[in-house]
Amino acid sequence: MPDLEATKERLARACRVAGKLNLADEAGHISVRLPSSEQILIKARGPGEVGVRFTDVRDIITVDLEGRKLEGADDLNVPNEVFIHTCIYQARAEIQSVVHMHPPSVVLFTICDLPLLPLYGAFDPPSLALALDGIPTFDRSVLVSDEELGNQLVEAMQGQPACLMRGHGIATAGGSVEQATLTAIALNRLAEMNERAHRLGAPRPISDQDQDVFRRFRSRTHPGAEVSTHQPAAAGSSRLAVSWRYYCRLVGED
Repeated sequence: MPDLEATKERLARACRVAGKLNLADEAGHISVRLPSSEQILIKARGPGEVGVRFTDVRDIITVDLEGRKLEGADDLNVPNEVFIHTCIYQARAEIQSVVHMHPPSVVLFTICDLPLLPLYGAFDPPSLALALDGIPTFDRSVLVSDEELGNQLVEAMQGQPACLMRGHGIATAGGSVEQATLTAIALNRLAEMNERAHRLGAPRPISDQDQDVFRRFRSRTHPGAEVSTHQPAAAGSSRLAVSWRYYCRLVGED
């Protein structure tokens, strides 16, 4: 199945890009929904795994929406936190990809109960968009290792493209693996800039007037949108393609 192999390669590349951008070290996983099925592809864990930044097609396994392994190498297992993925897919039909990573800057903000402020505007509108909407927090620091916790995460996420996980990491979701990964990158960028600003002094958000300008701009560029309104770029858009090409080239994945 050439399309399946191509999807596995896209997923493996997304893992490598996220890993090389330091969104995760050894742990972390990305998944993608298989069209017209109750199955997903996901970065595996287990004795035969490699770290996120070294993910290859071999490291991708097929799992059903109950979290059961259907296909993959014998030395690879379903991640303990597969329910982050399966519960989001079951609750949100529009979602085609889910990312779970552990960016250190984001984790620090959840530990300190500090909000990620809209500190800039034209410097980086994609990450500003996340701050303007407010980023919900899942206030548990445990492994999301069963459906009950997975559904709690879904509820905490409030239909948004990104969620902070206190003392743990992040979950992001989107209409493609590239979109979900770019959302994770944007969230990490927002956290890193907030962290640097706090080191220098007392960060001041951009004015309410400027925030309104960016909200109006987004409403014009994404009229009637749902998921894509809140995300750095709509799935399949030229802006997303340009951003994804940049990050792939930046980390040597072009």
